[in-house]
Formats: sequence, C-alpha cells, structure tokens
Amino acid sequence: MTHWMSDPDQPDDQSDLAVKPRTRPQRPPMYKVLLLNDDFTPMEFVVHVLERLFHMSHAQAIEIMLTVHRRGVAVVGVFSHEVAETKVAQVMELARRQQHPLQCTMEKE
Repeated sequence: MTHWMSDPDQPDDQSDLAVKPRTRPQRPPMYKVLLLNDDFTPMEFVVHVLERLFHMSHAQAIEIMLTVHRRGVAVVGVFSHEVAETKVAQVMELARRQQHPLQCTMEKE
C-alpha cells in the first residue's frame, strides 16, 4: 500500500536537513611570528633573516627591521601553527649559529 503523505512517526529526511543550521568548517587558528629588538644583533643580520627565511624584498626587510628597532617588536608574518613554529625555530637556529641574541616568538592571532 502506497502512502501519499509521510508517516508522522517516521523522520522526514528533508525536513531534518532544513532545520539543522549550516556550519562552515572552522579555519585553524593563525599565529603571528614576532621579532624582538635587542641591542646587540646587527641590523644587517635581521635584514638577512627576513629576506632568507620570510622571502621579503630588501626594501620590505629594511622596513620591518626598522620597525623592530623603533618599536621593540614587529610581526613578520602570519602562518598556521606548524609553519609559525618552524619559522621561529629557523630564526632562532640561524641567530644561535651566528652568535646573535635575536629573539623570535609566536602568538595566536
């Protein structure tokens, strides 16, 4: 026997779909990579780090380096957690190898 109307005791798939709010997949949190000023790391080294590890042009690197120098800190990029962690580690390793006290950190955006 065929019913023209749905059985009220049976869930109607279409109405269930219409009632549920649509949720977008949440973007993973992003992290700011920060360079901190110190009185010992040469400005040229900071420019080198920005060009090499953050792929900045020479002009961009100088601008960020001067911001770090004047303000004490500057955001050098915003990345996923894994990429930010890697960038911080690369900066710290390069600074350590060159015996500079340059500090680099990350914080959630």
